[in-house]
Amino acid sequence: MNFDRRAILTLICAAPFAGSVRADVPTAGRLVDYTDMASTHAAARNVTVWLPPGYDEGSQRYPVLYMHDGQNLFDASRTAFGEWGVDEHLARLSQTGQVRLPIVVGVWNTPLRLREYVPADLITALPGEVRTSLLGMYGGEPLSDGYLQFLVEDLKPMIDATYRTLPDRDDTLIAGSSMGGLISLYAMMKHPEVFGSAGCLSTHWPLRLERLEGDALERWREAVVLAWSSVIQRGLPDPATHRLYMDRGDETLDAFYPWFQSRIDGVIRAAGWGPDRFRTLVFPGAEHNEKSWNSRLDAPLTFLLSPA
Repeated sequence: MNFDRRAILTLICAAPFAGSVRADVPTAGRLVDYTDMASTHAAARNVTVWLPPGYDEGSQRYPVLYMHDGQNLFDASRTAFGEWGVDEHLARLSQTGQVRLPIVVGVWNTPLRLREYVPADLITALPGEVRTSLLGMYGGEPLSDGYLQFLVEDLKPMIDATYRTLPDRDDTLIAGSSMGGLISLYAMMKHPEVFGSAGCLSTHWPLRLERLEGDALERWREAVVLAWSSVIQRGLPDPATHRLYMDRGDETLDAFYPWFQSRIDGVIRAAGWGPDRFRTLVFPGAEHNEKSWNSRLDAPLTFLLSPA
């Protein structure tokens, strides 16, 4: 493969905090920006709320979709990586009755993204040498439990108090890509009473790639997938009450995922998750970037926000 693994990993997993907030008007609906939201559980960050078309004229309540890397979701002027076009996808899909139209809460990342998005339970489950190596690369112990406390104890109560939401588990979803896929799965496992569905696009199972070749790579991925299997087996919520979406491409960083994803898929299916509750897809030719996630966003949205 003719690309620099370290450069790609750095670009994807440690995307910098994207500057100041702008009040641009989205294609559909409107955005409400909160700057430097403080929390005792996690670093301050920006949050962007998308209110769907018709919100201001009606009285109905809406499900809420929480999404990570929030600066990449609605407006290309806010990010150097491109946007997902979440507002355009949801407005179009709702017009044809393919989704329940939600409020979307885009939670921006920070310079602590790696540590906030890597699941703490996974780090604990890793063998000592692997864990030490990973913590050195990530810059310290995971901060993911605190980040989830921010979402559950600070952000969600504010959103439910401010907007016309449907606050229960069945109407509260969480989604992200790459490391954002990891933290979305972890959020549903750690707080199954809060999040009823999780969407994990191009989930970054390997955790690291650079400087790993041959036997070293084999040992690393086996140790990591065994830890993942253990954590997921213990932590998955009841499939009767939850829904999970996963996918991957097969180009750039996603080319490293098939071995991991197939093993994880087997663990989830063995836990009783049938096709009505668990969907895992492959998109040939898809790369590890916002353009690719934008191009296939209909798949997770129609599965997780199905009107049925």
